[in-house]
Amino acid sequence: MPTLLIVSHRPSPNTEKLARAVAEGAGDSSIEGVDVDLRSPFDTDADHVLGAGAIILGTTENFGYMNGALKDFFERIYYPCLERTEGMPYALYVKGGLDGTGARNSVERIVSGMKWKTVQEPLVMTGAYRPQWLDPLRELGMAMAAGLEAGIF
Repeated sequence: MPTLLIVSHRPSPNTEKLARAVAEGAGDSSIEGVDVDLRSPFDTDADHVLGAGAIILGTTENFGYMNGALKDFFERIYYPCLERTEGMPYALYVKGGLDGTGARNSVERIVSGMKWKTVQEPLVMTGAYRPQWLDPLRELGMAMAAGLEAGIF
């Protein structure tokens, strides 16, 4: 059974809600053929990435860049995964304080170098937490899991 790996740093109760919404969507009862693995970047290593069929990355925007936890994750998995994960389907969501552009661009530069495949336009949410963000995040998780289950990617 393929695994959908969700790697998200969740330093606050609100960012925890965002990650949980993605995982809830991915774990929807209509999707039976996918394991969902929600992890902190600090608890994720190259073996988790190599064992995944697809990845959803979640980051806050810190100082106009991805958060340090996700950067640490990339630094640890980059070379072990570089040539072995080409074409890895991935999606991204960003919780930005300003416009999220710097965080989005920094992640996209790294995954471009790894030759991962974007399967959905990144979700970028800015400003104070809003409950209406949860539905698009659930849809992101569900779409990724459904695509993985159906063999679309």
